Amino acid sequence: MSWFQRLFKAVMPPTWFAAAEAESRTWMIRCRCGAERSVWDAGGIRWKGGGRPRTYARCAACGKRSWHVVEKLAPAA
Repeated sequence: MSWFQRLFKAVMPPTWFAAAEAESRTWMIRCRCGAERSVWDAGGIRWKGGGRPRTYARCAACGKRSWHVVEKLAPAA
């Protein structure tokens, strides 16, 4: 858990923290190389968010810095 996630856990009610963690795990950060990981696993929190933001970061798989797309997983039908 990152320092930001620990801080969030310390100041938020447990139910809110659980909801934020669950939703953060559904948001995926995708690199051009095809690698992806959840926002939660990357050390962040994305809760009650929308849209399709991009972030400039280093890819854990290929090691290159590039724009990564952040997308929410489609709900399972």
